[in-house]
Amino acid sequence: MSIKNYIKDIGRGRDGARSLNRAQAADLMGQVLDGAVTDLELGAFVIAMRIKGETPVEMAGFLDALDTRLHKIPNAAGPTVVLPSYNGARKLPVLTPLLALLLAREGLAVVVHGCSTEAGRVSAQSVLEALGIAAQTAIGNTVPGSVQWVPTALLCPGLQRLLDVRQVVGLRNSAHSLVKLLNPCTHPAVVVGSYTHPEYAVSMAATLELTQANALLLRGTEGEPVADARRTPAMTALHQGHARQVEDVQAGALAALPSLPAPDAPTTALWIQAVLAGQQPVPEPITRQVRHIVQLCHTLRTPS
Repeated sequence: MSIKNYIKDIGRGRDGARSLNRAQAADLMGQVLDGAVTDLELGAFVIAMRIKGETPVEMAGFLDALDTRLHKIPNAAGPTVVLPSYNGARKLPVLTPLLALLLAREGLAVVVHGCSTEAGRVSAQSVLEALGIAAQTAIGNTVPGSVQWVPTALLCPGLQRLLDVRQVVGLRNSAHSLVKLLNPCTHPAVVVGSYTHPEYAVSMAATLELTQANALLLRGTEGEPVADARRTPAMTALHQGHARQVEDVQAGALAALPSLPAPDAPTTALWIQAVLAGQQPVPEPITRQVRHIVQLCHTLRTPS
């Protein structure tokens, strides 16, 4: 079935476009992930949705389609944290690996999934590799107290193809938002979702509510799911889609700036090792983030 009719609805410009319902969005994204559309249709979908913007209902439908096509990670062994890492870092060190290792030290299973989507940025994968954590070559069970790096292509080749469209079109598309919301595991997990612009905080929270997700949502560091080491951002915790703000944005002037490493992978990895060894302090915003994630994981163990 062609996606032409869907494109006619979403492609009428910012003011004239009509949004899809959840079932329609799932059908559209399913065809895209299955590779059942032409390159011309795919390009039209990407541009049209970029102009219109995704509604929470459409994002929920996209997640429905993706959920049935994922090669899921078995995580029945215990509470799991999912860290989507797609942005990398340009100005600041990418500290997603530090967050992952701090959570693993708390006894949690941690899944970092992602791929490099922007040239010229230092990826979390490169830092993890410098720390001795290699990308997986096959889907495996989660292990409490450990970190696993799962490339997107292992989870869903169709999703990786959609992310790669950016290299041709030059624009982000729905997949770049989708990856920050998905739980790739077989059982409930806490997804740490991050946004770069305040308006996405509202739409992402609405999508997580619709999908009854367990998540911590915050403005991440350059799009990564880790709190800015310099200033604590606002954080919203969601348990089965019910949201509550657990952290207010840190106001006022900073008394002091933390000592951070240069953003290259080897230097960042050495600094992370120093933090884990107690030779450098854990930045307070990341300490607070870890605390909230651990508490959310505790709620997964407790019946509603």
